[in-house]
Amino acid sequence: SLVWAATPGMLFQKDRQTSPHPLSLSWVFGYNSNLAVHSLMDGEDRVLLYVSSHTVVIHDVLGNRQYHLQGHTNAISCLCLSEDRRWVATGDRGPDALIIVWDSFSGIPVRTIFESHPEDGVGAIAISRDAKYLVTISAAKVQRVCVWNWTLPTEKPLCSTDLRPEFGYQDYVTFNPQNPYEFVSNSKTQVIFYMWVRGKSQHQDKRMASLLSLQTFNTAVGRFSQSVFHFTTSQALTGTSAGKLVVWDTVRPRSPSKEPRVKPHNMKAIKVVPMQKESITVLTVFESCIVTGDVKGQVKFYNGELKFLSRYRHSKVCSIRSISFAPHPPAWRDMGHPFDSSKPASLTLNRNFILSTSDATILHVSTDRTNFEKVTEEARKAVNAITCHPQQTLVAVGSCCGLLKVWDYQQNKYLVSRIFTEAGIQCLSYDPEGYLLAAGFTDGSVDVLDAISLLSSCKEFKFSRGPVTHISFSHDSEYLATADEKYAVTVYKRVLENGSRSWEHLAGLYSHYKPIRSILFGVHLDSNKPRLLSLGEDRQLVEYDLSSSSKDHLVVLHRIRLEQFAVPLCLAWYPQLSTESFILTANNCYKMKLYNTTTKICRKTLLGPTYGSPLEKIQILPTTNAVEPQTRYLVYVTKDKVGLQILPIDGNPHKSSAFICHPDGVSNLASSYDGRYVFTAGGDDRAVMKWEVNLNALDAAASLGGEDLIPFYNLLDGGREGEFFRDLEDYFYYAQLCSLGIDTLETRQVSTHIPLEEIPSVMRALGFYPSEKKIEEMINEVKFSKYADTGEQETKVEFGDFLKLYINHRPAFSLSIKSIQQAFQVLGYDNENGDKVIDRGDLLLLLQCRGEPMGEDELAQCLTTLMGKHPAGGGLEPDTYDPSG
Repeated sequence: SLVWAATPGMLFQKDRQTSPHPLSLSWVFGYNSNLAVHSLMDGEDRVLLYVSSHTVVIHDVLGNRQYHLQGHTNAISCLCLSEDRRWVATGDRGPDALIIVWDSFSGIPVRTIFESHPEDGVGAIAISRDAKYLVTISAAKVQRVCVWNWTLPTEKPLCSTDLRPEFGYQDYVTFNPQNPYEFVSNSKTQVIFYMWVRGKSQHQDKRMASLLSLQTFNTAVGRFSQSVFHFTTSQALTGTSAGKLVVWDTVRPRSPSKEPRVKPHNMKAIKVVPMQKESITVLTVFESCIVTGDVKGQVKFYNGELKFLSRYRHSKVCSIRSISFAPHPPAWRDMGHPFDSSKPASLTLNRNFILSTSDATILHVSTDRTNFEKVTEEARKAVNAITCHPQQTLVAVGSCCGLLKVWDYQQNKYLVSRIFTEAGIQCLSYDPEGYLLAAGFTDGSVDVLDAISLLSSCKEFKFSRGPVTHISFSHDSEYLATADEKYAVTVYKRVLENGSRSWEHLAGLYSHYKPIRSILFGVHLDSNKPRLLSLGEDRQLVEYDLSSSSKDHLVVLHRIRLEQFAVPLCLAWYPQLSTESFILTANNCYKMKLYNTTTKICRKTLLGPTYGSPLEKIQILPTTNAVEPQTRYLVYVTKDKVGLQILPIDGNPHKSSAFICHPDGVSNLASSYDGRYVFTAGGDDRAVMKWEVNLNALDAAASLGGEDLIPFYNLLDGGREGEFFRDLEDYFYYAQLCSLGIDTLETRQVSTHIPLEEIPSVMRALGFYPSEKKIEEMINEVKFSKYADTGEQETKVEFGDFLKLYINHRPAFSLSIKSIQQAFQVLGYDNENGDKVIDRGDLLLLLQCRGEPMGEDELAQCLTTLMGKHPAGGGLEPDTYDPSG
């Protein structure tokens, strides 16, 4: 098998093949600095392993290559490696949490454990020295400890036990290297020792561990960081924030015991050894040495008796998060150089190590030269800002810690960076020519930078009272607009100052009363002048008159309410695929809408991608295809996914696809100038992912989904052969009869169309009850569907077009009883029993006065029908009831 034949370094010897997916992960910028960074190989091949969001990255630093282990759907919360660095075990938190064991030689997942900790996923994990057993601790409030033999095909642990909440959140665990049946875990305040046997746990009673307190040690020890077992004795050690090591050892009972093993609850703290003043953050055992790392960036080596051997430090290294030593290079072992633990000098013989720090920096330490080499420095706070250069293969990434980095994404190489100490970067944008880079900050300031040097090209502006969330240039680089968290849009204008071009503040306006979702520059159809739009969660689309605006006075040209009850989330200019020009929006009801760019009238409503959450951001994918200019694509992100959509949009679900990119949430989206790559920023996961686009794969998937109406038939209950489709046909042809007259005796001409006036009746017969506003949009959509091309209005709708109209306009998901209950929660009030009720008079008043008011006759007709009363007969005729539903 591939696993059996795998060898170290084999991953990067494979020929890279074209991915069969529309989007494939190509590179990851940034990593999770809360988890350890491991050294897989050192020397000629310096290979690191770390976690970025839900992906394990194997990074060949010197070869500038990455290999990605993908399989988790939630962000990875913990990982561990076997002693030989071959087996990697990872766990995640969230719904459907997984434990996956990977072969780092081949990159193949060799074991997946489902439903290991269904409560809240995995919080800590460790692997035994023989790489046979795993121990996991759940992340739930009541933590469960499980031991697994991952080499067996079973989904159940060998043994498990629950921990009392008094022991605190146990976030670190490790095996005894001398005995795989023993392990230790610790929280910030408590240390627990375990011994396990197959099929049961010895720690289900109160003897599992005793609570520790200040009296236990008779001295202040601070908070616990990590624990390890001694490499020769039965002792264990725990590092503390007071710079001390707590030494644990077995305390044998006075009475002779028949049991051959000493129970772990007999482990007691026998002494506290003050090692240093600085807090110890990392404690590990390496061969015959005990190694510590602290908040000052120092790495210290001690022998088994805790005698100091050597120290490595650098003035610019901060708190250490992890220390990792690569295994002995094969060439070193072949030369006959065994490790001599009795000689401290042997520590420096080809035993380099990797440090990761709390400020997201990875360093390579050469012990022979005491040389600290920075491998990478990444964002230590949320990454929300990302933008691509309009003409070159450059991507700029900004973080809330103030770090701005520019990468060449073709070569995957870091080019230049700048750190802003006053505030964090919230948004970025290149100007259309690529000479300038504008940055919006968390303190409301705006800085226009030189795109190459990242130096400020003019004075900093600060006209926003809240963090700047959006920033954009006009097509001619004459205007710069921003939006902030205080619902204001601010415009800056380019001016000539002292013979050179600079920027000045033009005007600002609080144009929305809810968060602004998008600002968008465009070009007027009848001129080359820029136009500016803003879209807010208040459902308002605001267009500004830039040419009429003056200093401190931003003129509003149009203000239009786009939605009746849905909330628009994003905005884009729709490509010119027909005679008519459109603006494209997506709302929180999974609908995409096309509005005429001049009249702002809704021209079409379409079912958007439904991948668990609505579209948060959209962009038209740039193209360099001059052969097929009408072939265009849309790139989008949802809450946790990135996807592609074939244009024109028509509601066909096979024309889109999506992939999980940041399980904890996507904060931003960017695409390369040639449309070959898409970039996503993960916000709090501090990662940016580069996705390679394969449009042929998306086109192939759309073709396999069928042509014409076939994809839409499958969206109906039961499909083409189902009962619902037969009902639809019956209602459609019954509407034809109604339009021709039910009582006529003349020969009827059966056709495949019905008058537009019958659309609402058939929709309601199918169980979809649109509002009057929605009915108007549906009728206008069909009436003016060909007006731009022919100048004539449609008076009827074909069956196929009606089917698409129904699928695109009906709710993406059926109405649930929960949503109805929520509506009455809002409308009702609490009675004396604490139950939600609504007065009949209040309900009737609301129906007649709020929203789309119902007339008295209409209301009476609806209520009598719902109650089973038929006014025509004058009596009560109860409807039949089917108890089976």
